[in-house]
Amino acid sequence: MDWTEGVGESSSPPRSFGSFNNCDVRNDVYDRLMQIGHEEAVSNPLFREHLDAHFNRLPSSYLLDVNMDRAEDVLLHQRLLTSAKDPEKRPVYHIRFLENHCTRTDDGDDLQFTNIISTERPDFNADNGVVPSNKNRIKDCAIDFEPCSKLEHLNLDVKKDYKGMEETYHRENASRRQELVHVHEVIFSTIDKPKLLSQLSALLSDIGLNIREAHVFSTTDGYSLDVFVVDGWPNEDTDGLYKAMEKAIARSEGSWSGSSHSHSAAGKTSAAQAKSGDWEIDRRLLKIGERIASGSCGDLYHGVYLGQDVAVKILRSEHLNDTQEEEFAQEVAILRQVQHRNVVRFIGACTQSPHLCIVTEYMPGGSLYDYLHKNHNLLKLPQLLKFAIDVSRGMEYLHQNNIIHRDLKTANLLMDTHKVVKVADFGVARFQNQEGVMTAETGTYRWMAPEVINHQPYDQKADIFSFAIVLWELVTAKVPYDTMTPLQAALGVRQGLRPELPQDAHPKLLDLMQRCWKTTPANRPPFSEITVELEILLQEVQVFTCQETKDAVNGS
Repeated sequence: MDWTEGVGESSSPPRSFGSFNNCDVRNDVYDRLMQIGHEEAVSNPLFREHLDAHFNRLPSSYLLDVNMDRAEDVLLHQRLLTSAKDPEKRPVYHIRFLENHCTRTDDGDDLQFTNIISTERPDFNADNGVVPSNKNRIKDCAIDFEPCSKLEHLNLDVKKDYKGMEETYHRENASRRQELVHVHEVIFSTIDKPKLLSQLSALLSDIGLNIREAHVFSTTDGYSLDVFVVDGWPNEDTDGLYKAMEKAIARSEGSWSGSSHSHSAAGKTSAAQAKSGDWEIDRRLLKIGERIASGSCGDLYHGVYLGQDVAVKILRSEHLNDTQEEEFAQEVAILRQVQHRNVVRFIGACTQSPHLCIVTEYMPGGSLYDYLHKNHNLLKLPQLLKFAIDVSRGMEYLHQNNIIHRDLKTANLLMDTHKVVKVADFGVARFQNQEGVMTAETGTYRWMAPEVINHQPYDQKADIFSFAIVLWELVTAKVPYDTMTPLQAALGVRQGLRPELPQDAHPKLLDLMQRCWKTTPANRPPFSEITVELEILLQEVQVFTCQETKDAVNGS
């Protein structure tokens, strides 16, 4: 569960809307539908009221993304959101063919590439890296691929090094006249829930589709409208794509239960296994205080239990489903088995559904994310190394106990009153040796390892990659890929993008982070080696600092 606002997988860089006016867009859509004589607009006296209700459910960014040339898409979105209220139909989806793109020509002609990286600025042109908008396709919107200094390093199968590709083309494909890429639009509507974007992107990937654009909107009443522009389907046919989608959804049927309160046999078994032991919390003795943070399916509170300050993670009962109960049981099972100075201490849990909560020690120092980015603390090298050593020791302990954290980031690293850092939030952690395939795209995009993004088998080395991003964050006091959206950063990492190395950092730290974020997991060092390296470096820094102090005293 992501407790820090702005670092989740669907967050975007700040956007400037200029003189944007909600009412103008609403009026324009209504006028456009009346002008084309849309049956519902003309015949239904409550049409305008229903249209406004639809817009009121969605964020203002949705109005920004409306294409007036296809104003009827608004009604399609409205119908899909309405259908999604029926649990038996979720996820509701709609597929349509958009266009063909010619990607290659020969006879000395220039290569033709159509880049569909979203942008808010209609005047952003091919000279800047994005071609002008095409009125025959959906308007660019939502998860925007903002212009940034690193954008040229992204390889999204649609944005290439033109010169390099032209040379490759003439060398390897001189005999081919052209190749068509078929572009489709897939729209989903379902209950909004944690990791939904990851789940949908995994679903599309399973069918063999490449995501060119992602447009994600959450409604005020808990639903999601997600529009994807994709390629990878071999022809214009949508019937075959519908069948492939139906089969893919059927394979993952249990994960679409949304806010259902049903309890599977597996869920009940796991919960029952977690209910034995002296760590069961008596809710009558647990006093709940102020809310510290909110997540997508629960809240974190400051509380008191048997006279000691505690942190209480409470799952919201209205959002409970089989998957969340399973994750809850997993988190309790892992927390019960770990005890280390650099791992948040487990106190107990309430396992009586629907009143599920986990109680851990209270960490008054807050998260490293807040310490770095909200309090704007630029760390001195000794303090930076102490933080890094704390994290490495905690993670080394977890890996020695066959536990993969799978969401290592500064938001999940907490400090006590003495600034000791502890690894926290085991909501998606798993035992390494448990049966089954690890879930793809688990974690948070900005810190996620490429093998996890690519849906490849992965192990504890995925945590090492995340640690490299944390180390970079400690050195720079910046949010990773802060000029990009999370999805853009993930697609970039998949193609080899890494954060820009700081110029003034210690060379041994730079070398360590580069080894930790290597693309091949086997080439990343284990935490046992990382801890030793950091401890030696801290000793060197302390000796050097001590000598500097002596020299200064003698010189004076």
